[in-house]
Formats: sequence, structure tokens, C-alpha cells
Amino acid sequence: MKVLVAGGAGFIGSHVVDRLLERGDTVTVLDSFITGRRKNIAHLSDHDDLIVRDFDICEPFLSRTWIDLGPYKETGRFDAVLNFASPASPSDFASMPLRILETGSVGSRNLLTLATNLKARYLFASTSEVYGDPEVHPQPETYNGSVNVCGPRACYDEAKRFGEALALSYARAKGTDVAITRIFNTYGERMNPYEGRVINTFIRQALKGEPLTIYGDGSQTRSFCHVNDLVDGLIALLDHSTTRGPMNLGSTHEVTMNQLAATVIAVTGSESRVAHLPLPQERIGDPKQRCPDLTYAQMVLGYKPSISLEEGLGYMVEYFQTSESL
Repeated sequence: MKVLVAGGAGFIGSHVVDRLLERGDTVTVLDSFITGRRKNIAHLSDHDDLIVRDFDICEPFLSRTWIDLGPYKETGRFDAVLNFASPASPSDFASMPLRILETGSVGSRNLLTLATNLKARYLFASTSEVYGDPEVHPQPETYNGSVNVCGPRACYDEAKRFGEALALSYARAKGTDVAITRIFNTYGERMNPYEGRVINTFIRQALKGEPLTIYGDGSQTRSFCHVNDLVDGLIALLDHSTTRGPMNLGSTHEVTMNQLAATVIAVTGSESRVAHLPLPQERIGDPKQRCPDLTYAQMVLGYKPSISLEEGLGYMVEYFQTSESL
């Protein structure tokens, strides 16, 4: 396949690019590098089947020449367009809300128009955030969510909800071949240690011997999926051409933040302690529980994550120790 990956230098996007190249696909990465990192794809710099372009998907696609978008020049097409482009950490919600909303709306429409014109499969990376602070647990795809559209997280929640509605509207109105996945909390190598998500923050703090900061009493839960398990599901969904979604992908192993902190301390061998702090403004409205119902993904894709939290944290700790400046 010839695949266009928007956001291909991001945490999840770069792992998807790896997997596509490993199986022999030709990949063109578009990334504005606002939050994506060049180091995430630096190991692929000499790969014959990869082209990387510094490009903002909010810019008009159809008004620019396609000469520097790789395989399009030779073949006039891409077989698939993957949309992983969006800032996605709590710190981003506070610092670039308008950018997030623009990426989810204007950027998504540009990619959908491209996929429609090329008759390519369009895969949209949505999020468990569309469920908001859920009143149903675990969350199945049929649950419509409980989202605060005026809260500090709304820019991301609503950008993804709009992106889903836009993709399905293209499918209905224009016959676009779309697939939507709702990604639950994912962790692993290439996460930015300073971007503000909980696992990378805990590991960074533990490795530096600092207190692990938990906002609130630590009873809130999440289910964490290692990025390799997530990519298994993403590639399977991409290839399952009869499946539109939305489809949950993630792990059903649910832990409290107190349990997560204790596990990180054990895996790192740190002597750090835990510090409980009041919720800052940008954390108000954080869901109390988050865990996917994976029945649909298991039935259609045979999807079942296999990497334990302890094993995945070990991979991530080693990466932080060898590849990041803490």
C-alpha cells in the first residue's frame, strides 16, 4: 500500500509508520512538528520507502502542488490516508486550544477531501475523551458520553467528536471509505517526558528521585495500553475494509492512580514518594473512570492486548534512560 500518515512524527503515529514500513508499505509522513518530534522518526531517515514532509494539514491541500508528497507524483494516488494529527496532552489543552480545534475540523476535512478524491481508505484516530466523564462503565461504542463542552478539556473532546461526525458524514454523503478508532490511554517509548500525561510524568519523576504528583486522592482509574498492542489493533482495523467503526482500542486492565504510582516506583527501583495535590484548573473535569469495552474489537478483529503494565513500563523506563534528557 501507499499510505499517507498525518501526524506521523507523533508518539503513536511514529509507531504506526514503523509497522507500515516493516510490512513493505510506502509511507509519506506529513507533520507540522508542533508536538511531533523529529527524533521519533530519525531512525528511519535512510529508509527508501519513507518520505517526510513538514506540512500543516490545516493548510489548503488542493491548492498546492503535489510534487513533494511522494508516491502521489508517480502514481496519482494514495491507498490510505491516516489521520493521527493533533496535540493531545493536558498541557496542550491549555496552551493551544484553537490549534486543536482547527486541526480536528479544518485539518480533518482537508484529509477527508483528499481521501475521497483518491478513493482511499481514511482512518481517523479519535479518542476515549469523546465519552467525557462517563456514567457507563466500561464504555462501549454505543455510549454517547457525558462531555462538558465548556470545560478546559472541551477543545480536544469536541475536536475529536466533530472529526468523527465529519468522517461519517463523508461516508454517507460521498461514499468515502472511512474507519474510526477511539484510542484509550496509551503509553510507551517515544512519549515526551515533559508533555504532562500521567505515565511519562511519573516515570520522569521516579527516575529523578522526585515525588510522584497525584492530583486528588488518587482513586481515579485508567486502563493503560502499551503502544505496540495499540498498533496491532490500528493496523488490523486499517486492513479490515468492511469495518467503519467507531471502534474502541486499548486495554481493559484498570488501575487507580495510586496503584500506577506504586507500580512505577517498583519498576524503576526509585525511592520516590507520592505527593497528593489539589486539582489545578486545567485538570477540572478529568474523568473519574476510564476503561474500554473491547467486545466489538475482539469480535471483528480478534483484538486482545498482551503486554502487561509492568512489562510495558520496563520498556518505557529503558527508553527514557537511554534516549531522553531528563
